Amino acid sequence: MTQPSTFSRLGPGALVSALAFALLAASHGVALAQQAAYKFGLAMPLSGGQALYGNDQVKAAQWAVDAINAAGGINGKKLEMVVLDTQADPQVGIQAVTRLVSVDKVPVFVTAWSGVVKAVAPIANDNKVVELSVGASSPDVAQLGDYVYTTFPLADVDLRAVAEYAATAMGKKKAAVLFVNNETGTGSAAVYRDAFTKAKGEIVAYEAYDQKATDFTGPLLKIRAASPDVIHLQGLVSESPQVIAQARQLGITVPITSYSGIYNPKLIEQLGSAAEGVIATSLAPGVDDLPAVKDYVARWQKEVGRAPNGLPYTQYLYDTPYLVAAVLTSLDKKGLAASGENFRTEMLAIRTFDLPLTGKITLLDDHTVNKPVYLVEVKGGKWMPKALVGK
Repeated sequence: MTQPSTFSRLGPGALVSALAFALLAASHGVALAQQAAYKFGLAMPLSGGQALYGNDQVKAAQWAVDAINAAGGINGKKLEMVVLDTQADPQVGIQAVTRLVSVDKVPVFVTAWSGVVKAVAPIANDNKVVELSVGASSPDVAQLGDYVYTTFPLADVDLRAVAEYAATAMGKKKAAVLFVNNETGTGSAAVYRDAFTKAKGEIVAYEAYDQKATDFTGPLLKIRAASPDVIHLQGLVSESPQVIAQARQLGITVPITSYSGIYNPKLIEQLGSAAEGVIATSLAPGVDDLPAVKDYVARWQKEVGRAPNGLPYTQYLYDTPYLVAAVLTSLDKKGLAASGENFRTEMLAIRTFDLPLTGKITLLDDHTVNKPVYLVEVKGGKWMPKALVGK
């Protein structure tokens, strides 16, 4: 015997309600479908001078999202990453983040590059949406408001460490600091200057250059005249190889230190022997420190044919979706809406996250994190471990 349909078993009032619900579902199919997924935003440079690094970071984050979803997602619901281009430009970043907040309605978004992180902070705070800075180094990122947090250690962690190492372990007495005159360079250069001075060293030259510059002869000649025994370079990843090349061409042979932005195979490819002796910081474990990192780099070699540009940064970008997923999973289990306010509250309640490629991080009350500092040096055409100088 044929069973009656669901609708035919309902009374007239219930039938009308059911039909109305069906029509609503049909007309709002996309919205209803999205209730079975959780979104977060990723605003990174996909074009422009920093795209070489931004695209690798996006790829790393997407690998993590895919792995999370393959393992069941957010209690069976899909994790979706909405990616928009910032060009590492503050104004473009504002446009991208405005869309993430107002159109895509994400409770949290991830971004990097100090100028962009600072420019979009008011959007996060005004809309009560969490901003996670993953890669910006400017120390004042920690002071951008209630909804802005960094999961990447700021410059006062690694630059203080490398400055102290240069003055003590390397025995350098006179340092020159060369930095890009923007949000990435100025605050970070000041951290190095103050740390080197505190370690009983002397800053004999402190030179800035315009971020659009292509010729660095002027500041380099001033540095050469000051006769430092070490130079710290705090520039953008795009022009740093050219700065180092010009320094060597001018006969400047003293060791050059920098931050983790230059820790990538491109530097060695572009400079060749001129890269020898360059020292960089890394705020993430290397291939010899953690088996998961070794497997991760092997995947890059197999699927992309090279190591990632800015390896430590891509490790943090890979790990960030896991942090996001942990918070969303907790909210989902509690039946709480994935709003920015709830995300922030739950994130701070969890506080400590054990992540695949960078290890354990704890969000501190000052909105920062602290991590060990690894130093790496170019030797024999390869980046090699040099020292562990943090805890």
